[in-house]
Amino acid sequence: MPPLSDFAAQAGSAIKAFAEASSDLLIQPTLRLGVTGLARSGKTVFTTALIHHLVEGHQLPAFTPAQEGRLRRARLVPQPDDDVPRFPFEEHFSALTGERRWPRSTDRISQFRLAIEYERTGGWRTGPGTLNLDVVDYPGEWLLDLALIEQSYVGWSRATILGTRRAGRAAMAAPWLDTLKGLDPDGPLDELVAERAADAFKAYLAALRAGPEAVATTPPGRFLMPGDLAGSPMLTFAPLDRLGESIRPDSLAALMERRFEAYKAKVVVPFFRDHFQRVDRQIVLVDVLSAVDAGPAALAELEEAIDAVLLSFRIGRNTLFSYFFAPRADKILFAATKADHLHQTSHDRLDALLRLLVARAMRRTEAAGARVGTVALASVRATRETTVHDGDLVLRAVSGTPETGEQVGDDIFDGSTEAAVFPGELPASAEAVLEGAVPPGSLRFPRFRPPVLKPDALGRPGDLPMIRLDRAMQFLIGDRLS
Repeated sequence: MPPLSDFAAQAGSAIKAFAEASSDLLIQPTLRLGVTGLARSGKTVFTTALIHHLVEGHQLPAFTPAQEGRLRRARLVPQPDDDVPRFPFEEHFSALTGERRWPRSTDRISQFRLAIEYERTGGWRTGPGTLNLDVVDYPGEWLLDLALIEQSYVGWSRATILGTRRAGRAAMAAPWLDTLKGLDPDGPLDELVAERAADAFKAYLAALRAGPEAVATTPPGRFLMPGDLAGSPMLTFAPLDRLGESIRPDSLAALMERRFEAYKAKVVVPFFRDHFQRVDRQIVLVDVLSAVDAGPAALAELEEAIDAVLLSFRIGRNTLFSYFFAPRADKILFAATKADHLHQTSHDRLDALLRLLVARAMRRTEAAGARVGTVALASVRATRETTVHDGDLVLRAVSGTPETGEQVGDDIFDGSTEAAVFPGELPASAEAVLEGAVPPGSLRFPRFRPPVLKPDALGRPGDLPMIRLDRAMQFLIGDRLS
């Protein structure tokens, strides 16, 4: 039987969901959107661009409320959760437009609320309306942590050690596995030994994230993003080898198990209860191109990570009961980012590859009544399309300003010189990509600086160029502004 604390937590979540749902129906509608992504996928850029386009009222051809002229205005207002940091939109927008650098990566949860005023299209309510859009931005590593809730320490240890046998991981895992060999699970409880084991394990996780398989981060996610938990005993544990089904009290394994359970209880479960469980809709950003360039093994890792992500969601069509007491995410969008690194002729192929990667998970999700979509986008477009000549060949290329130190062929760039780059083309068959049709390292994806924005006649910031951001907005919130 679950402990009373579990029932209390569930009751508290139900009461909070009921209060929010009642507010939606009786006072002012609210839509809670989760924004996350796997490593280096562009979460912060997406969220910054979303705010910018809605607040500034720019042209968004695929976003029906904007295209029909029904958006009156959108403004940032105080967020509902005072215990969650505010998303620093102004700082990130200044980095993009003033300094022409990409904002710092998401390493903690943050939130903002947009009050969107619009004209309703009909139905039983007509005239002006307001939708509160609450956006919760959080690292994708935290999402993958949710799988730990149902795992035991022994099961997690075995699965993590087994994962080191995957292709491409042997060299990265070797130092940690060497440390692991010298650890006796039944040995005495020793804080220094625990710290040494945790440090070696964290080094392995850091190597995974820095390598081509960074698309599938191995939990615990907070080990690489400790924030205010840095140095906490909750982050000082690691898997152990040669574990039996039972753990001897007052042993090293008992210490590790206790801290593993504390991590779940104090870090993972509160995130699920207070934030993740309350999400109405979700976008998951994915750096598919990096996985393609890393080869079939990285793509297989990405497919597995996407499946694990969807298994974490409480999904499905909301009934009246679930709307009040256990709300579900009824729409999930997977977005392949950095589409501007490819010529537009490959964008549909990028989307097709993403759809293939999510196909298995999509069938299961749609069977539960939720909608899953895919899109290839660039939240901020850093390139423009051009052509380059290679002898008699005319190649479809992209042109932009590579960052300082980026190298294309024999050229190393200084951060101010533009370059036309032929990135390569994706095969017409998505299945062929999974089978290795793109040799690892054969694509050219230098890191480009954000574009130069020219202010308008009134000195207002120019429109951030994008690719299909408006399609993502239409899928996620368009129906709630009708």
